[in-house]
Amino acid sequence: MRITVIGAGNSGISMAAHLSKEGNQVTLWNRSRATISKLIKTHSIYCEGTINGIIKIYAVTDSMDEALENPDIILITTPANSHKELAELIAKKIKKSTVIVLNPGRTFGALEFKNTFEKYNSEYKQIIAETQTIIYTCRKTAEDAVNIIALKDSVLISALNLESSECIISYLPDCIKKYFKSSDSMIQTSIGNVGMILHCAPLLLNAGWTESLSNTYKYYYDGITPTIGELIEKIDMERVEVSVKMGYRVESAKEWLIRTYHVIGQNIYDCIQNNKAYKNIEAPSSLKHRYIFEDIPCGLVPLEAIGQKIGVNMEYTTLIIDLASKLMDVDFRKSGRNLRDLNYSLLNV
Repeated sequence: MRITVIGAGNSGISMAAHLSKEGNQVTLWNRSRATISKLIKTHSIYCEGTINGIIKIYAVTDSMDEALENPDIILITTPANSHKELAELIAKKIKKSTVIVLNPGRTFGALEFKNTFEKYNSEYKQIIAETQTIIYTCRKTAEDAVNIIALKDSVLISALNLESSECIISYLPDCIKKYFKSSDSMIQTSIGNVGMILHCAPLLLNAGWTESLSNTYKYYYDGITPTIGELIEKIDMERVEVSVKMGYRVESAKEWLIRTYHVIGQNIYDCIQNNKAYKNIEAPSSLKHRYIFEDIPCGLVPLEAIGQKIGVNMEYTTLIIDLASKLMDVDFRKSGRNLRDLNYSLLNV
């Protein structure tokens, strides 16, 4: 299968290596040439963990023309705050209809992508889908190396078109199909975005420790204490209530952890402490990180907006957006995904 992977971060090189190892023709694209300079020369990714070995990939490029030459499927693994720009760039370059999957979409990523793409390209129709999260728990250890700690189980995937959504898994490469589960609605992948629950509040509330020059900490094991766990469960309750009002109840973050990682626990804190895949994950060394600059504008902001529109009390979600905006001196509501930029009628809301 001819596959284009967009983005050479943690998830991108994990996906490129995995798909290449299983016999697919993978082209890896990244905007910054400096990030992939070694890969351009060697075409080799060094993997450890669940997937091991030195894996050769077909092509590595910073040219979108080359990346879109003739793909059977396009898998986007970049942070969600680049989706809108990528939708425009791909729309202007692509010369065929295919399948585009956002891994993950975060909150309403496929909706934003479709709206943007169709402004610039009405000739080549695309099946646009999003996943609830990336299937890999992974960390890039060098420009050309990655530690793939675990592969998640039953990651939800959906497409905007109902007919496409029902068969979206059939379009995926064979080696990753088993890690996905088709959802009944894109509400379940978008409002089902647990990253915004697990990432934003804990990093903000550990600001001092994060910026310390003399200490480091394990993000999940150390950073999510019982008290922080209780707070993020309150944010999570708002998220679940939004999904109920939209007609498709999503899992709580605790339920998601239990299903995805097969852990046990009475609450989020317990589940995280019992999750071996999280044991060695280091915290970011800066607040200028995707946990804030992706998950606030592309997660909590649209969650708050739709929640308020349908009459849900979003006070805890609002608290975290306000804290992030004040602490980072950024108007995340203005820069993020909001009602004026998204055509929510496609979701019948």
